[in-house]
Amino acid sequence: MLNLEILSPTKKIYEGQISSIVLPGDLGSFGILPNHAPIISTLSKGKIIWEANNKKEELEINGGVVEVINNKVSVLVK
Repeated sequence: MLNLEILSPTKKIYEGQISSIVLPGDLGSFGILPNHAPIISTLSKGKIIWEANNKKEELEINGGVVEVINNKVSVLVK
């Protein structure tokens, strides 16, 4: 499992355990699964889609940054 935290400048949008996530990177969409290598990437306008409890959730963003380290996914969105 991955621990996901999505933050905007004004509030915490989501926090919880997920099984996978797809993010809109500047060079194209990419996915993160458990035990992914550490990564930091900028994000472009698009949808973040994640799966938690066998249910897909999504969030439209205007850009941001993601950091993945030790199964923790931290997303800062505009």
